[in-house]
Amino acid sequence: MTDTPTRSERPSVRSLPLASALRLSRPSDTWFKPALSVVAASAVPHLTLVAIGRPDLVMYTMAGSLCALYGHGLPYARRARAVAGVVLGMTASLAVALVTASLTGSTAVLIAVGALLAAAQKVLCDATRIGPPGHVIFTFVSSAALFAPQRPEQIPGHLALTLGAGAFAWLVALAPALVRREGPERRAVARALTAAAECAADPGPRTRNAAAAAVHAAWQCLLASGRPTPVRRSLERLVVHAEGAFAAPCPGGGGAAGPDRLRAWAALTRARGPVPAPPPAPGTADELYGIDAERAALRAPEGRRAARRALLCRLGPGSPLLPVAVRTLAGCALAGYLCAALGVGRPYWAIVTAASLYQANITLSWNRTLQRTLGNLLGVLVFAAVLPVSRISPLALVCCCLFFSFAAEALITRNYWLGSVAVTPMALLVLEFGGAHPAGELIGDRVLDTVLGAVAGFLAATLVTNRRAAGRVERALDATGRARADAERTGADPGAAPEARDRARRTLTASLVELREAGDTAAGEWWQRALPEQRLLAAERAGHRTLAATAQRRGPGGATPPAVHAPSIGAE
Repeated sequence: MTDTPTRSERPSVRSLPLASALRLSRPSDTWFKPALSVVAASAVPHLTLVAIGRPDLVMYTMAGSLCALYGHGLPYARRARAVAGVVLGMTASLAVALVTASLTGSTAVLIAVGALLAAAQKVLCDATRIGPPGHVIFTFVSSAALFAPQRPEQIPGHLALTLGAGAFAWLVALAPALVRREGPERRAVARALTAAAECAADPGPRTRNAAAAAVHAAWQCLLASGRPTPVRRSLERLVVHAEGAFAAPCPGGGGAAGPDRLRAWAALTRARGPVPAPPPAPGTADELYGIDAERAALRAPEGRRAARRALLCRLGPGSPLLPVAVRTLAGCALAGYLCAALGVGRPYWAIVTAASLYQANITLSWNRTLQRTLGNLLGVLVFAAVLPVSRISPLALVCCCLFFSFAAEALITRNYWLGSVAVTPMALLVLEFGGAHPAGELIGDRVLDTVLGAVAGFLAATLVTNRRAAGRVERALDATGRARADAERTGADPGAAPEARDRARRTLTASLVELREAGDTAAGEWWQRALPEQRLLAAERAGHRTLAATAQRRGPGGATPPAVHAPSIGAE
């Protein structure tokens, strides 16, 4: 495998989409979960503060309440740890902001600290893969706190409010476990079955990659879900069928179920009734033995140490996240200082706007720039319309904030710009808890901050190059080649332990998912050498052929056909 750079015949600067960035998509199948959670987590502390006559403290309880937005795709065992980490991270970010605000009134220092916090929050959220809404909520809270008047003796009480609201948000996030403790696992398996059905009905690179990602996500969810239960055992058997269907999407390939049956199982799995009990697929007993062995290995001290090492690698000097962190730091600082130079009273809005733009590559960041700008500009019009209603009473203000919190989560999965239409008035209404502000000033500042933040943020994204994206593709190709060789070797060895065969196959699936993600990320970057597109395509084809071969050879009683070796990764 050569490391010699190949220059692209295409221009380094690729065209940027317009209409596709604003197109609406189907809402997420779980949009209502974060929407209801954030309303429930916010209503109790907000109403309590209004009842005791201290609505000016809502900003601090809101910091904790917003933690209820995280972790909704995780099984409850992992969600408990993840949301607890979010609460502690939110409190730590707020503590840094409040201490800084209490020690200095220098706008230059406050903007610098805000940009540093935004970059650190971006890297940590991406490295831990906490999922949406990612670092934006952290940046919104810490940046706003930097520019709020603060005295040192007030800080412990304000942080206590955040921790208390965060603890309540943790309870809200875990409350559904009392009703349906395997809910996240059921949804993950249903998605895997649906994706496998699409692949079985229409085999192709797109459907195969989508099915591989969904099956991999389902296995990861089941591995993190805790001790096996009868429901989880049934879900594991369903994933075996889904894996067989996408690995060998042909009639009878590997004993795979047909598309119609897979879709029927997906509907029953997603519903509230009992999980369907599928007939045993070839190799099911070995697969379940392997998943138990892998679960035990992950829970062992060595497995936990390996997970920590992987996290440190994602945060290390060679991390592909470093260019995005530099972009975030430069863009937020530039946006803040530009707004301060123009005399804007609240430069933290520009910092938050710039921080929200940074995605995996420039093309996605451009999409987010369009979406954020359009959504914020429409959102200020909505704010102007509802402001008179919110000023009727503190209770009306709380109700308006809760409504827009729900609307933001309900709409944002359709498209980010649509959710921003609701986020903007909610962010502006929060200022009203500390006292009424001139509407024209709020609207003018927000419009100016949005435009300046978007321009400065995207400018930083174009100037700070990310040449590590191509290196990530090279590493993913190497990892996929090793995983494919290991899967072929263990699959063809009759003496290999069942857990070794299944672990090798799942490792190959994970490497194919990482390869596709790395390729998609690099394809949207500027200023880099040409992608090895033919090698990417060949590696994906070889990996999926190996998966198909190992799926057909699974099962202690099944016939073992001759080993099917895919072409080398460098071949066309």
